[in-house]
Amino acid sequence: MTRTIRFVIPLIVVLATAPLSAKLQPKPAETDKAWINKSNQYTKQLIDLDKKYSPEYGSSQGLAEYDKLVSVPTLANQLAHRKEEEVLVGRYRTALKTEKDPLVAQDLNILIGHLTLGFRQQDFEMHRQVPFLNAAPMIYGGLETLLDDQTPALRRTSAVNRMKKYAGLEKGYRPITAILQERVAQQIAGKGMIYPSRQQMEVELSRNSSIVDGIAELCNKYKLTGWEQAYSVLKKQLQAYDQWTREHVLTKARTDFRLPPEEYALALEGYGVDIPPAQLAQMAHAAFTEIQNEMKPIAEQIARQRNLPSADYRDVIRELKKQQVHGDSIIPLYERHLKDIEDIIREHQLVTLPSRPAIIRLASAAETAQSPAPHMVPPPFLNNTGQRGVFVLPLNMPSAPGDKSASKYDDFTFDAASWTLTAHEARPGHELQFDKMVEEGVSQARSLYAFNSTNAEGWGLYAEYITRPYMPLEGQLVSLDYRLLRAARAFLDPELQAGTVTQQQALDVLIKDVVQSPAFAQQEVERYTIKAPGQANSYFYGYTRMIALRKDTEQALGNKFSALRFHDFILSQGLLPPALIRQAVTKEFIPAELKK
Repeated sequence: MTRTIRFVIPLIVVLATAPLSAKLQPKPAETDKAWINKSNQYTKQLIDLDKKYSPEYGSSQGLAEYDKLVSVPTLANQLAHRKEEEVLVGRYRTALKTEKDPLVAQDLNILIGHLTLGFRQQDFEMHRQVPFLNAAPMIYGGLETLLDDQTPALRRTSAVNRMKKYAGLEKGYRPITAILQERVAQQIAGKGMIYPSRQQMEVELSRNSSIVDGIAELCNKYKLTGWEQAYSVLKKQLQAYDQWTREHVLTKARTDFRLPPEEYALALEGYGVDIPPAQLAQMAHAAFTEIQNEMKPIAEQIARQRNLPSADYRDVIRELKKQQVHGDSIIPLYERHLKDIEDIIREHQLVTLPSRPAIIRLASAAETAQSPAPHMVPPPFLNNTGQRGVFVLPLNMPSAPGDKSASKYDDFTFDAASWTLTAHEARPGHELQFDKMVEEGVSQARSLYAFNSTNAEGWGLYAEYITRPYMPLEGQLVSLDYRLLRAARAFLDPELQAGTVTQQQALDVLIKDVVQSPAFAQQEVERYTIKAPGQANSYFYGYTRMIALRKDTEQALGNKFSALRFHDFILSQGLLPPALIRQAVTKEFIPAELKK
């Protein structure tokens, strides 16, 4: 999501929960750190601004007092928000001049960097773009924050009030669709404006009906009352808004999916990729070949054991994919291998595991339309009263217009794939990464504003790497295949944006060499071209930075290197970018380990 309409702060997705037997609570020894308290005082000023202009964000962080409020994304409010943020940057810079604690200074720089990058992104959007403001997923996100299994029942009822305000049925509120239409019309009036991609608009508009239906499904699921009239009005408003968008924006949309170079550079920076895309693509091509070579002997072993006609890794993976699980068997499969991976982690001392269990669930159709890949939904970080991250498995995706194959996945529901997906999204990957931030009591600057895709996804792919050697051969092969995918992303994304490969060529690589289903391959190409250009690069880049950091740490410590202590330290730092993680390891971890 761009900053033009900042409906909910984009820390992936955030949930709130019902009481749990094993609550996440910050450790007293951590929360008593003076530097964290001081840092949080600075961060609170930004949090308060974000809650003021995006109450949905306050709700997502477990603050019930924001549940009946909604964002009002008028131009006047955006400009007022920007003015207050600029004043805050000035305060932070003044504080930085006299701040003696290096950790607090580091957090001040995180906050300043977050805001100033946002200013540059916002300036580009305001002066150069006609935005595609897709109302349906915005509204769904604001309601889903409240309508979730982990949200206390008393808070869920506020979704009805919020829905009425979105529909403009409450006194003093205009329909959100009217505000968004006004915003787009203001941008259309500008000179030399860049319109959104036609392909992006067609795909997303085609999925809005599933998202709107998902609102009713949520209301029925949680047995809300008094929502029907507001929903009926809102549904008609959304249909009319989508039609207006088709007539006034889609008709002028650009046929080239590629972002302007300035916008792509801003996207890469926002995702944490700080090297030229051509350099990253060169690294990824080399890694792609290396990974394929690593897959060959494993595929040959599997082929011999199973008496398969071909030992080519592509054919072996296709055979493994034939062993699909369905319906009620899917979650038990993932839960079983989660326990297997936890045994691996304990036996090989990879990282310290909590006593609480991890949560895995299937996605709804509306959630799948929003996030059509397996993902981790983080817990709230501000007012956590027992909430945990949730590993969500979407299994079907609404087809793009005219494409009947796009709903047929075989990529996530076979035994061999469940190993690496569990390691990435659950343990030792994102679930530990996010939940440990609550448990360890890291500063709010690190848990809320240091996030970018490189530091989050780099750890996720690294988590696959440290568990892969202990998986069965089939799991190892598919884990390498997913690493192959991440390398492919890091050259296909920039090369598609540069115009040196076509979408069909990218699909060919993904289907033939990475052995993805046409549905998953299409989803991937949509990610590189219309959904989030630049983001897919972050997995491979973050992983290479983690591997380099581990190698240097091992070299510095020799036989004193402990994988468990190294990984625990990394997780204790929160979502720091790779450069700051390296600084912490070099200045804190390595000296402390050498003294032992």
